[in-house]
Amino acid sequence: MKNVLCFGDSNTFGTNPAKPGTRHPFEVRWTGRLTSLLGSEWRVIEEGMGGRTSVFDNPLEPQRSGLKALPIALQSHRPLDYATVMLGTNDLKEIFNASPRTIAAGAETVARAICDYDYAGCGPAPKILLISPIHIKPGISQSPYIGFAEDAVERSHELVRWYREAAERNGWLFLDAATVAEPSDLDKLHMEASSHARLATAVAKILMDDATE
Repeated sequence: MKNVLCFGDSNTFGTNPAKPGTRHPFEVRWTGRLTSLLGSEWRVIEEGMGGRTSVFDNPLEPQRSGLKALPIALQSHRPLDYATVMLGTNDLKEIFNASPRTIAAGAETVARAICDYDYAGCGPAPKILLISPIHIKPGISQSPYIGFAEDAVERSHELVRWYREAAERNGWLFLDAATVAEPSDLDKLHMEASSHARLATAVAKILMDDATE
């Protein structure tokens, strides 16, 4: 059995834009759909958390740094064959004042920490699928989810260049989630069921193609 860790924020957790604070059912979330698409030879491990950043500490939302949470997840879920990293959306919040290049560097830092972790007898390190997150839609400053200014929209479109460069530099698998998925018009931030389905299909293809090489 191949084990894949899906490490991300609220769009990996599956926050439902129609009902703020709630979660899509397992069979709707992209990680749940991925489980069905990959089949019984794979085990998909969900590690999504609302508000999670790549490396930043947010005093308004404590304990959300992905880099700090990562060792616990890796220790708990090893051995791993693959790890997907889809972080960066929350790094666009006004409090961090981070450029797209800096945000990509944060996601790269998380992915590299996965590669460099000491898996001991449960090694080797998993292969990385770095995912550039979906775009944010205009109107985000009026969303139920506070912390985003309108300039987050433009910066979200600029992330892919730097994420792709990070993946190429490290020899990782790569996906631009914005090519297959988008946020809901309801909250400008979280995916509806159709986007979860398309994202799951794209991730499944990348993983299955790589596993058969």
